[in-house]
Amino acid sequence: MLPTVEQGFTCIRVCQMLSNYYRNILLFRFDSKTGTIYILAQENMEIFISRDGNWRFLNEAGL
Repeated sequence: MLPTVEQGFTCIRVCQMLSNYYRNILLFRFDSKTGTIYILAQENMEIFISRDGNWRFLNEAGL
């Protein structure tokens, strides 16, 4: 299973947003079994990107 086009565009937007707020991206993981993307950023920000391109914080650390 590969990432979707929607996930690709969302990843670019989310990574740019993190960069604009000077947050380091510590881990970027695509789970080929579920087709989801997980991003761990500085200050324990956890971001989940689903196959339809929607994203959400997994914790309350958010920007």
